[in-house]
Amino acid sequence: MNEIVDSILKYNAGREAARVSLKYRAMRQDAHAFMRGTCHLYYRDWPAQDKQLNDAPLAWICGDLHLENFGCYKGDNRLVYFDLNDFDEAVLAPATWELGRWLTSILVAGTSLKLSGSDAIRLCQIGLDSYAAALMTGKGRWLERETAKGMIRNLLDPMTLRDRKTFLDSRTRVRKGHRSITVDEKRALALLPQEKTDVMAFVEEYARLQPKPDFYRPLDAARRIAGTGSLGVDRYVILIEGRGGHDENFLLDLKQAIPSALAPYVIHKQPEWINDAHRVASVQRWAQAISPAFLSAVTFGDQPFLFKGLQPTQDRLALEGWGGKLKRLEQVIRSMGQIVAWSHLRSGGRSGSAIADEWIVFGDRRDWQAPLLKIATSQAAKIGSDWEKYSREYDRTGPSWR
Repeated sequence: MNEIVDSILKYNAGREAARVSLKYRAMRQDAHAFMRGTCHLYYRDWPAQDKQLNDAPLAWICGDLHLENFGCYKGDNRLVYFDLNDFDEAVLAPATWELGRWLTSILVAGTSLKLSGSDAIRLCQIGLDSYAAALMTGKGRWLERETAKGMIRNLLDPMTLRDRKTFLDSRTRVRKGHRSITVDEKRALALLPQEKTDVMAFVEEYARLQPKPDFYRPLDAARRIAGTGSLGVDRYVILIEGRGGHDENFLLDLKQAIPSALAPYVIHKQPEWINDAHRVASVQRWAQAISPAFLSAVTFGDQPFLFKGLQPTQDRLALEGWGGKLKRLEQVIRSMGQIVAWSHLRSGGRSGSAIADEWIVFGDRRDWQAPLLKIATSQAAKIGSDWEKYSREYDRTGPSWR
């Protein structure tokens, strides 16, 4: 077994076996899926001691920035936004760490999107220029239906957003006027009886502490299958009463919060968080324009968990639909660059992160862009090589470790 597989197995040791197996299978699909599942390898290989490369303001980074870590969701104000939407790996680090992983993602995904090497590099430069220009305004903005363009605007179009009933029908079934979660082994797995009892009891206790406890009355629960990197950590989907009537039920996501994959590699002092759920929830509130509905840090079974709504509008862009028209991707990357900059500005001045004045100066500099793109190109090549090694071992060994 090669060193890449050894490292992956060690990192995922202790996770729930059935879903780790799904993770390993997903990582076999292509190099970008492999990248999404191996955040720890990316930062292990990052040259954290390269002064020129890391001479950047400190930012609250999501830690795992890639093309599929942007999406639309319904905020706690019931409006729909397109923003960063996964903060499991969030830490305080130089902004170049965040930007480098994003650029690497563009280059790695370029192969699947059938982009030429020069077009992928062009997209990276467009993203960097957009990021820098947004920083220089010194003001964190946001992207919503009225301000979005191109493919993102299409994603946020009211005609394409799924209404609550359609979403519920896709994840649940109704029998005798009552909904229950559909256990299809694709998005949900059945819980053992005691597990289900424990989850339902937890939600009942949570409900008692809320202003409207009847809203949170639990109706059903199952294990949730979602994402790539986090597959195998404890995660549940919970059906609750909502506003009353089976078409007004809500689905909630309860996800275990584990230490960031970046933790062994961070070089700057981090806050003393209560636990990892508080870390994730806090950074998400700082960095996003509006937090998702129900976002909260909770404790379940003595472990930290993140609680939030599972929403019909929590969708990602289907970038493969660019249809050979590069301008479509250019507009997407331009918008993503703005979103990353706004995230850094919004969270600026929080627990050690840079203030707006520092971000404006950084945006006006250009000395960091070329070395950053160079290391992203190197990282992309290594990820491609690592994926090939992983794939050969995956195909060779059969079910022995997967």
